Amino acid sequence: MDSDDEQLLRRRIYGTDHDHPGPKPGRSYAELVGGPLDGLLLDITGWRPEEIDDGVSLLTELGQFGPGGRALYDPRPGDPVRWDWAGDSP
Repeated sequence: MDSDDEQLLRRRIYGTDHDHPGPKPGRSYAELVGGPLDGLLLDITGWRPEEIDDGVSLLTELGQFGPGGRALYDPRPGDPVRWDWAGDSP
């Protein structure tokens, strides 16, 4: 295991229980970059390519619209394991 793998294993997964926050072996993750969920990992295991291409709208209380708001993330062109923040929505 190299230092990048060790860093990944310390990360929290969006939407997981705080008692079991880390990545699981055999799963695929995208790193959320920027915005209110910066640094969290998103479990994309089993997602079809078109689902990944569409990006996501994730519930968060930390964004511009507070509770019930969403943070928008899109896969980074040429680097599909990093998804960039595209803004917030109500």
